[in-house]
Amino acid sequence: MMNSMSDIYDLLYRLGVTANYTGFFHTAYAVALCIEQPDRLLLVTKWLYPEVAKRYDTKWSAVERNIRTTCDIIWREKRSLLETLAQRPLLQKPRPAQLLAILASSMDRETGLDTPRLSSPGASIGDC
Repeated sequence: MMNSMSDIYDLLYRLGVTANYTGFFHTAYAVALCIEQPDRLLLVTKWLYPEVAKRYDTKWSAVERNIRTTCDIIWREKRSLLETLAQRPLLQKPRPAQLLAILASSMDRETGLDTPRLSSPGASIGDC
């Protein structure tokens, strides 16, 4: 992986999420997997969340819930930074898969890679 986990942790800290939330680690690992293989964003409930759940010995639904909590924190605490990372205004809180797409894309821009990003907050990316 081009980005180290510590780079992803730093990004989450800047967004107001701290390591006392289980979702911090679930989100970081999910972002790392999406950077490695962006197609994972297409089927998050069938491919991405189960892979994160396996690593942390939990259910995929718990992973989704914890990433959703992370999304809530970011939306409440650092919405403007999230919009900067998304490179557009966000009219509504992103869903978990959309958040992962924004974070993975912003990490890729830092390293010069190109991960597809969502065109609008309401865009569909598989079964979010």
